[in-house]
Amino acid sequence: MTSAASAVPPGVTATQRAAMRLRAWVPAVLVFALGILAWQWLLPDGLHVKRFLLPRFSSVMTTFWDERQPLWSAGWFTFKEAVFGFALGCSLAFLLALVLARWKPLGRALMPYAIAANAIPIIAFAPITNAWFGLLSPWSKIVIAAVLCFFPVLVNALRGLTSVPPESLELMRSYAASEATVFRRVRIPTCLPFLFTALKVASVLAMIGAVVGDYFGGSTKALGIQIQSSVTLSQYEYAWSAILVASILGIAFYSAIALVERLALNWHPSMRKEAP
Repeated sequence: MTSAASAVPPGVTATQRAAMRLRAWVPAVLVFALGILAWQWLLPDGLHVKRFLLPRFSSVMTTFWDERQPLWSAGWFTFKEAVFGFALGCSLAFLLALVLARWKPLGRALMPYAIAANAIPIIAFAPITNAWFGLLSPWSKIVIAAVLCFFPVLVNALRGLTSVPPESLELMRSYAASEATVFRRVRIPTCLPFLFTALKVASVLAMIGAVVGDYFGGSTKALGIQIQSSVTLSQYEYAWSAILVASILGIAFYSAIALVERLALNWHPSMRKEAP
């Protein structure tokens, strides 16, 4: 069943549908505009927030434009680490979820340990990965991003693979379908909404892991190192500009996963815009 916000009454034209979607975005746009106005004038002038806490918005945007070449170069360097970590962590997690869904006793034996491992602050392993792969190796950051992505995808994918309605499994067994066919025809399609939810979360975690992993050492080309060094040199406008680059890349990554989800799941009821 679709949510009330996404339900569109029957007989609505394309123009009316577009207008409804625009109206749905109005509150978010207003909050964003008020936040920018407060950042520019209220915080520095009215509340006297110091520059080292939060520079004026116009100063950050000026630095963002003037230093766009080194900022985007560093952003792309870190973004590649995040993407590789995302691909590695999510692939291994989905493969393990398939194994645990196929052999459920193994899943029941391993899941408590997986949950316990997920409770460990993974960023604390950054110095260890630096020792394993080398301080300047991108693999130390890729592994951190992969581990951050691994557990959300594993838990959600396993839940999706094991949430198949019993009548669907009985129907497949009545056709004498093999276990591989059951996975391909029933379990994996049922898992996809759960999987894409986890992938969207993982896309954000991968960017966080890649940036924060740089704080423990890395190439000077990396975005996290530039944020850290600019704060050390009191270049706060540059630091906030680098954070803005990381945010834009993270939003773009999330949006790309959401677009793939919409294209891959256009058959699923949750993706339909008709009334329930």
